[in-house]
Amino acid sequence: MQQAAKSKLRETKDPLEKLRLQCLSRGSSGIKGLGRTFRIMDDDGNKKIDFQEFKRGLRDYGVDLEPDEITDMYSRMDRDGSGSLDFDEFLMALRPPMSRNRKSLIAQAFRKLDKTGDGIVTVDDLRGVYNAKFHKKYINGEYTEDDVFLEFLKSFDSPNDPDGQVTHDEFLNYYAGVSASIDTDAYFATG
Repeated sequence: MQQAAKSKLRETKDPLEKLRLQCLSRGSSGIKGLGRTFRIMDDDGNKKIDFQEFKRGLRDYGVDLEPDEITDMYSRMDRDGSGSLDFDEFLMALRPPMSRNRKSLIAQAFRKLDKTGDGIVTVDDLRGVYNAKFHKKYINGEYTEDDVFLEFLKSFDSPNDPDGQVTHDEFLNYYAGVSASIDTDAYFATG
């Protein structure tokens, strides 16, 4: 995936695609990798990226763009027009696009985990759906069943707001990263 991103990076003209491919070429395809990129750009630690932090972050990340390209990209990413990017805006702009088929499969998997149907997967939803008894830390007594469930949920949870609850968007963001490394829909469905 990293090699493919490097190759495409030389061909693209779209500034947003350049940044996306730069992240992918560094292995930042998943939510955790993009979360690290976001935190690196967020110089003042307020969980938002203003325009100046964005410009510095692009420069530090090695993304060479013209000033008007940077301005255009930032305004495209700032969907709510607030003048700053929150993590969700950043992630939505940078996650690789997915086919309708992949999004449908992800939605089906989410519905299976979301036993209560409230749009949020919690530890209680995982009971009876996910078997913790084969987890090595459960077997050796280090984890309780709930600990195993929380660790599982942490994989999908937003790195900037870990709360032990996974929304559909967080689940989709996780699988957008997985999707970026899988070439065909058929393999994505069976992988």
